[in-house]
Amino acid sequence: MTLFEKIVAREIPADIVFEDGDCLAFRDISPKAPVHILVVPKRAIPRVAEAVPEDAALLGRLLLTAARIAKSEGISDSGFRLVVNNGGDGGETVTHLHVHLLGGRALGWPPG
Repeated sequence: MTLFEKIVAREIPADIVFEDGDCLAFRDISPKAPVHILVVPKRAIPRVAEAVPEDAALLGRLLLTAARIAKSEGISDSGFRLVVNNGGDGGETVTHLHVHLLGGRALGWPPG
């Protein structure tokens, strides 16, 4: 069971900001911006490269949920970044697909 599955199951506490039948969103414990929220599907998909066509609706829902949260956090108008890491070289540390929602300050490009 992944760390995020344990959060979804409430085995590990988290600062949850949104939940519906498909997604859970919570504040990152090591934020990289004033707003840093993780949006995860409740159904575990290891990474975007392992998603299948049947996951398309859920993947779209993750993005729409992130946009909705950005609005509720007050960062929609000023701008925000969505990040999906895939694999070790892509920065993935938890093998449970998730979207990082970052904002609340100007974000440079390229990152890092």
